[in-house]
Amino acid sequence: MFTSNPFADLTVFLSPLVMQAYVLVMLLLVVAGTMLDMRHKKSAQYFFENARKAKKKATRTLGTGEKSALALKTVAKEVLTSGEFDNPKRRISHLLTMYGFIIFVVTTVILIFAYPTLNDPVPNILPLLWYLGAAMLCLGGYWFWFSIRVDVASEGVKWYHLNGRGDLFIIGLLGMGTFALLWSFTMGLGALNMLFFVLFVACSTLLFGSVYWSKFAHMFFKPAAAFQKRITKADGSRENMPAIYDLSDPKVQARFPDIPTYMGAKPPNMGLGIKREAPNHF
Repeated sequence: MFTSNPFADLTVFLSPLVMQAYVLVMLLLVVAGTMLDMRHKKSAQYFFENARKAKKKATRTLGTGEKSALALKTVAKEVLTSGEFDNPKRRISHLLTMYGFIIFVVTTVILIFAYPTLNDPVPNILPLLWYLGAAMLCLGGYWFWFSIRVDVASEGVKWYHLNGRGDLFIIGLLGMGTFALLWSFTMGLGALNMLFFVLFVACSTLLFGSVYWSKFAHMFFKPAAAFQKRITKADGSRENMPAIYDLSDPKVQARFPDIPTYMGAKPPNMGLGIKREAPNHF
């Protein structure tokens, strides 16, 4: 089972052209939804205007090599390893979901376009990766839904409470991965198998068709925003934030007389503050 193409079995009653057309329609929906989201929120306009303002306030000019190095750091940290998440559970959940989604979608496209029928011998690795991607997607997604998102101490959200448009993305994502696995596991069981296939298609359509209302589009701006943040730190513009002072500088200490007292070598014990207890007063 794990080495056979589940989409090839559909050719008994569904033309490969129909499946390929569906994939292309989903791609167009993602592009259209992202463009509409950009137009509605004016996110691209804000991004470029913010970058232009920051460039005017830069204290130094970055060379091509330095910008390339910052781009590589952005890809390595914010894109490939999700290093912006300080919570290790949140980070692992995100990585499982992200890589599971990528593996699942890429292998789905390959299986449908390159090996559409039962007469096309498919390499065993491709179906295995398809199942692995769906399993990773479900593991990371359900971990987020039942453990992180509904952490009562920090979020106060029950697992059965839906956040309207805010949950379209994760519901479509989990539904797609879950019903894809159930559909593939019930091959040959007639009506039950067809029910899971219909739900698989419905959740996939919800995921890719709701880009305009969901958080799907933010995935395209997240790396660009992270790269721009690194640029503003490197060129000195600092996104209109105050400069970082040298606390050992006598002029800075004269301007802020509390520095030696509270941030010196032996600051007074201020207590645990917000770390005194876990947040549980929602």
